[in-house]
Formats: sequence, structure tokens, C-alpha cells
Amino acid sequence: MVDKTIISFFKENYNDNPLIIKAPGRINLIGEHTDYNKGFVLPASIEKGIYFAVSANNSEAIRIEAFLSQPEKIEFALNGTHKEFNSFWGNYFKAIIEILISENYPLKGMDCVFGGDIPIGSGLSSSAALCCGFIYAITKISGKKLSREKIALIAQKAEHKIGLNCGLMDQYAVLFGKKGNAFFLDCNDLTHSYIPINLNGYSWVLVNSNIKHNLAVDSEYNKRRISCENIVKEVKLSKPNVCSLRDVTLKDLNNISDKIDAIDIKRAKYIIEENERVRRMMKALTKGDAQEVGNILNEGHWAMSTQYEITTSELDALVKIGENLEGVLGSRMMGGGFGGCTINLIQTSKLESSISSLLEEYKSQTSIDAEYYHLAIDDGVKVYSN
Repeated sequence: MVDKTIISFFKENYNDNPLIIKAPGRINLIGEHTDYNKGFVLPASIEKGIYFAVSANNSEAIRIEAFLSQPEKIEFALNGTHKEFNSFWGNYFKAIIEILISENYPLKGMDCVFGGDIPIGSGLSSSAALCCGFIYAITKISGKKLSREKIALIAQKAEHKIGLNCGLMDQYAVLFGKKGNAFFLDCNDLTHSYIPINLNGYSWVLVNSNIKHNLAVDSEYNKRRISCENIVKEVKLSKPNVCSLRDVTLKDLNNISDKIDAIDIKRAKYIIEENERVRRMMKALTKGDAQEVGNILNEGHWAMSTQYEITTSELDALVKIGENLEGVLGSRMMGGGFGGCTINLIQTSKLESSISSLLEEYKSQTSIDAEYYHLAIDDGVKVYSN
């Protein structure tokens, strides 16, 4: 168990009995790239996560150590100063500490060791888990509570500081997830509700294409966001009340088709139709209609492939292979795009044979060994143990 290993390491190196915080990764059943367009998303938090072993150290520093393949130890003074570091993850902690200092949050010295079992770059939102879990851990040590809504905003701001202009879906899913439920979030007003996943006899499986993605500054992610903003700006000229693609209709797109780039139109059409797929998915899950759930997954994937153009040939191959396997009801790429995983709904009685056939055919077509992970829907960020 990851958490036990981290606890043992912490006790051995810091001579204290730590508090353990678990921040889960998240899957997204449907609703990709709709969050920053004020639309609908349907994520869920999962069992895989990042664990933080923390304790107060009665010093003027926050000491953070990664229990990862390439360990590094970083120390931040409570005023935010630090020595140079090499790890990319250090930028997240740096951004969080700087934000908290700017908001006069009463930081206290603490020791922190973190590690987990979320595959990095697989679309399971390891960065949101890292940020939300660390902020939550700070509140436990510092003693000043922050609402989960506030933690989400700070985590989002930290991601913005290092160059990813993300929405709030990942942070909310990581913080508010509930075991056995999908989490419906309206990204316009942040209202949310829980949708029971009534799919007995079916299993969720993540297949990692082993094509890594890195959503960085000036990435393709940000280019698509600009496309969406271009559409809103143009529609707003005739409909002043329009504030986001949430307010734009397919008819509006048709009306401006001769005034704006065709690529922007195509991307906006994807977002509008993806919001409708979220509504359909909620109904299908509640009714327990596994066939419809699978259909929506496949439909969503090919829309991402041909309209939003964020998949890869390897991810397309995984979905196409699944379409020809009897036990696979549906699958789609999940996450920001350009690599990562597919999420698959598979008949439990045919689970092992379906996965075996899928991986074998994928290796045959791409010469890449894919990995798979069984998914269980779990709770959001929480104190895991003392």
C-alpha cells in the first residue's frame, strides 16, 4: 500500500507520527473541455490518489519531500523564499505558498512527504490532486479552515500561475467526490449534484495508451480556449448577453459562419454538443442504461477526434478496437488530450477477455504496450488516517 510506505518513510526520516491526507485522482465520464466554457461536466473521484504525510515542525519552514521515482527535497521559508529546485512539481507548491502568503493566510512550519499511485500524464488530474491535497494539508497543520470551494479556487489559481489556464472541474471533482456517484457540476454557477452510477454487471476500466501528454504554456489546450473565446466575441456583437459558449446555440454558429474561421466554428460546435451529451449521460446512468452510456462514450470520443482534434492516432485505435469487441460497450479518450488514457465501460463477465484482446490488438497495431487500471469511484479529499 502506497500510504503505508509513505508513513514508514516519514516516521524513519522525520521522527514523528504524521497526519495522512488522501487526495484522489478523477475520471471524467463525459464533458471534456466544457468547464472553461461555463458548461456541464460529469466527473467522479477515484480510489487512486496522492497521499500526504504531514506534521508540524515548529520551525519557520515548510519542508516537502517527494516519494517518487526521482526524489527531491524542497524547503520554503514561511515568507516564500527558497533555494533553486529542479522538479516540476515544486512549481505547484511554490505557486500555492505564494498565493497563501499574498492572502495573509497564517502559514506554519511543517514537514510533508507525498507520493501516490496516479499514473502521471494519464488524464487522471494528478496536478489537481497534488494542489488540493497540499492546500488541505496546510489547513490541517495551520489550524485555519478554508472551505472546499476556496481550496478549489486557490488550486486553480496555482495552475494558472504555472501556465495552464484550466477551469474548475478537476479541483471540484477532487474535493467534492462521493463514493458510488458521478459528480455533476454546472461550471457557470458552480452548483452541483450527485448522480448515482446504476450499472450493476459493468465495470469501468482505464487503458493507458502510454502516449504521455503535458499541458503546458502555449499548449494546444490554450489554443482551443482561444477558439472558443473568438466565437463568443463574435456572437456577442449581435447578442450582448452572451458571456460564454454556454449561451451560444448551433443557430448562432450558423449565423456567423461566414465571419469567422471554420476551425473556430468546428470547435465551438463540439462544445455545444458535448454539453448535451452530459445531459444524456446523467439520464442514462440514473436509468442504468449501459448500452446508452456506451454509445455516448463512443460518440464523445469521435467528436473529440474530428471536431476538437485533441486525440491521437493511438487513442483512436484503442476506441476503434473496443468497438469491435463484444464485451466493450463504449470508450473514449479522457482528459485534456494529446495522449493519456481511454475510459472504457466493459461487461464484468467478459472483463478479462475483453482487456486481453484490447491490449493485444493495440500492441499489434502500434507496437506499444498499453496498461490498464480497474477503477473504483471513491470519496474526495479527506483525512485518511493518523
